[in-house]
Amino acid sequence: MEELMEILEALKPEIDFAAEKELIDDGVLESFDVITLIAEIEDQMGIEIPAEEIVPENFNSAEDIWRLCEKIKGED
Repeated sequence: MEELMEILEALKPEIDFAAEKELIDDGVLESFDVITLIAEIEDQMGIEIPAEEIVPENFNSAEDIWRLCEKIKGED
């Protein structure tokens, strides 16, 4: 989770990702941010996020994103 938080904080340092629970729903992360985030996660964490997993509920909070990463790691 620490690695993910570092990626998120580098993307948007002004956001408190530990507290924010509606990143997509509140427009905190926009589409370009999500694309950038996915690329960084894939590069730094060595996983590939399938297109069908790129849905708002998987990116609304740091916990949601982490859960998605763990799920993908488990499928490898």
